[in-house]
Amino acid sequence: MKKIFERIVEGFLFLSSTVTTITVLLIILFLFREGTGLFGKSPTEEGFTVAVNKNNPVSELNAEQVKNIFDANIENWKQVGGKNDSILVFRMDDIFKFYTEEELAGVDTNMTLLASKIDEVIQKNPNIIAFISSKNLPANPSSKIITIAKINLSDFFRGEEWFPTSQPVAEFGIYPLIMGTLWVSFLAILIALPFGLAMAIYMAEIAAPGVRNILKPLIELLSGIPSVVYGFFGLIVIVPLLQKTFDLPVGETGLAGSIVLAIMALPTIITVAEDSIRNTPVSVKEASLALGASHWQTIWRIMIPYASSGITAAVILGIGRAIGETMAVLMVTGNAAVIPHTILQPMRTIPATIAAELGESAKGGMHYQALFALGCILFIITLVVNLTVEMISKKRKQNR
Repeated sequence: MKKIFERIVEGFLFLSSTVTTITVLLIILFLFREGTGLFGKSPTEEGFTVAVNKNNPVSELNAEQVKNIFDANIENWKQVGGKNDSILVFRMDDIFKFYTEEELAGVDTNMTLLASKIDEVIQKNPNIIAFISSKNLPANPSSKIITIAKINLSDFFRGEEWFPTSQPVAEFGIYPLIMGTLWVSFLAILIALPFGLAMAIYMAEIAAPGVRNILKPLIELLSGIPSVVYGFFGLIVIVPLLQKTFDLPVGETGLAGSIVLAIMALPTIITVAEDSIRNTPVSVKEASLALGASHWQTIWRIMIPYASSGITAAVILGIGRAIGETMAVLMVTGNAAVIPHTILQPMRTIPATIAAELGESAKGGMHYQALFALGCILFIITLVVNLTVEMISKKRKQNR
């Protein structure tokens, strides 16, 4: 009977671990399937196209060039490899600039007439570039369709503009988002680690038992506070303080996000590191003291190196909390998708971008797939951090 029960328990544990593993793998597979669907697509909105006069020598443009043309940052065809001629931008609403209402009578119900009128405008203006619906082109148009360079990994990672819903083309440059994530997350760890380690040493070796029994549950309680509460605290206390201290136009900066994340990571770092330090064998500690080492020398040279694997785990968990945090960062960093040059300017992180924009993106669209691609990047960053710290930890163990 006992063996049967043990086999049932073993089977249940095996089944639970198998289901969990498969579920995680399926989630990762789904994430990468949706994210990689972005690449190889044209950044032009589905159902629309960019057309020019058939005599225009320009036949291909990239997303940045098209955006700069329609934003009037590029005003001459020579700047994009064409003739020395000013660029005339045409959108659907501009049809009324070329025809009277009488000439356009009936175009709302006769799409063929509208298509011919638009094609006529493009034919008469050699310097025109038109952003129009694909339906508003006749069967044999006299205009030429511009080929827009497709989205690729290089532009995705190196691009400096994040405009996923702009028209006529979207831009998916995640370089500012990656930099914002790394700046905010790693500064948060640099702030939290010394304070967390100091607090862990104090609770494990210095504090009286009564003090420790009070501090430990209080610190563990902090990890259960919702992140939005930390965000409110940062918005009300830290943001105004930074704005006044550094005389900034706005206090929502990367530094505010780092401080809030550091506070959020402290309970995890303190708890894990303190447990690891306390698990140092008493015999090792007593041997160090017996050889004449002081209490502080024993802590610094014996206990901390011995507990390095646990401290490393605390760092990993802290970095994971910092990199993946969403709401608190969204509230205090300013949410500006620009390349950061100083920690005292607004930034945007990858998790904040996903949280802010996923609800507004159409399922299956380019914006939706771009946000899943950001999730893939976040997963890879976290994986690389974990593997790096794990390798460092193994090397330290081998060198002992």
